Amino acid sequence: MSQLFDHTPDRTQQHSFKWERYKGKDILPAWVADTEFRCAQPILDALQARVEHGNMGYVLPGQFQPGIEAIQRWLKDKHDWQVESNWIVWMPGVVPAFNAACKAYSKPGGKVMVQSPNYPPLLAAPGLNGLERVDIGTVTDNGRPTLDFEALAEHAKDPACSLFILCNPMNPVGSVLTQTELDRVADICEQNDVTLCSDEIHCDLILEPGCRHLPAGRDSALKDRSVTLMAASKTFNIAGLGASFAVIPDPKLRRKFTQAAAGIVPWVNLLGLVATQAAFTQCDDWHQSQLAYLKENRDLVVSAINAIDGLSMHTPEATFLAWVDASGLGVDNVQRWAEEKGVGPSPGVDFNAPQHFRINFGCSRAMLQDILARLAA
Repeated sequence: MSQLFDHTPDRTQQHSFKWERYKGKDILPAWVADTEFRCAQPILDALQARVEHGNMGYVLPGQFQPGIEAIQRWLKDKHDWQVESNWIVWMPGVVPAFNAACKAYSKPGGKVMVQSPNYPPLLAAPGLNGLERVDIGTVTDNGRPTLDFEALAEHAKDPACSLFILCNPMNPVGSVLTQTELDRVADICEQNDVTLCSDEIHCDLILEPGCRHLPAGRDSALKDRSVTLMAASKTFNIAGLGASFAVIPDPKLRRKFTQAAAGIVPWVNLLGLVATQAAFTQCDDWHQSQLAYLKENRDLVVSAINAIDGLSMHTPEATFLAWVDASGLGVDNVQRWAEEKGVGPSPGVDFNAPQHFRINFGCSRAMLQDILARLAA
C-alpha cells in the first residue's frame, strides 16, 4: 500500500495553510502538523455519502451515536480502554479544549504548568486566559527526552498551580511516556491536588517497536483528576474538518469543563463527526500501512539529519515530526538558515527553543528526500 503515500495530492492551489506560507517561493513547507497524504477511501466515501444526502442541518454531537460508538470501539481496540459514552465531550479541536481546561480548572490570576518545549497554541493558552505559564522543561535521560520531574514536583507545590497541561506523545520531541513516568505524573498531581490535561492527539502514531501509548484517563490514579484530549485528525489527516473529543470520567471535572466551553465553543462540524466515525471503524488497515511508511520516513530523517554538520536529532518514538537541534551550526537564526536552503520547518523559537526547528516528515518519500537533500546541500 506504499503507493497510497508515495502519490500525494497537489495542495499548492488549495489554499492549504501549510503551503500558503511559502507561496511563490522555492521553499518546501515542512512545518505545520498535517500530512500530505490523501485520506483513506472509507473516510472519503462516508463524506461523499453525506454530501449526496443533501441536508447539512444541525446535528448535536452528543446525539451522534455512531460517532460515540466509533470512539468507544477505537479506544477499546487500540488502547484497551473501556470508555463510557457520557465521558465523551466533543470539541471542535484540542486547542479550544485545552483553553477550556484553563478556564475550568484555574483560579483567576493563577498559574498553569506546561511541558516545554511545546507547540505554540498550547504555550499560548495560559496567557490567553489571564493566567501565568510555568514551564516544565524537558531533560534527556539516556539520550531520550522526557519530563523534568524534579521541576514538576517543585512547581506543583505552589497552590496557584492547579493545572498541568501535558502533551503525550510529546510534541515536538516525540517521546511516549512510560508507565513509570505516568506514575510519577500521577503521584505529583495527587500529592498537590493538580488536575492533568493530557493532549494525546498523536497517540495513534506510535512508531517505535515496543512503545505503547498509555491514556491518562485510563490510569486508575489519574482517572478522577484528568482530562484526556484525542482526535482522529492527525492520524487520518482530517484536521480541516474540526473534530476532536475530551474523555473526562469524573462528573465534577466534566461539568466544569462543559461549563467553561458553554456559549463560546461551537458544536463539532457535521462532516467532522462523519469522518471520525469512518476513521475509527473502517480504516485499521490504512492506519497500519501509514505507520509502516512513517517509520521508514522517520529512519531516513534521523540518518540524514545526523549526517549534516551542525545538526543533530534523537529518534522520535511517535508522531511524524522531527525535532532538530541546530545549535551546532553557529548561526544567529537557524530558521533563516533552513529557509535559505529551500526548506520551511516550524521555527523552534515558537516552541520556546530558538536553536531548534521541527520538520514534518508526514509526506511522500520523494518530497522528504528533496527536503533532506536541500538541507544537506
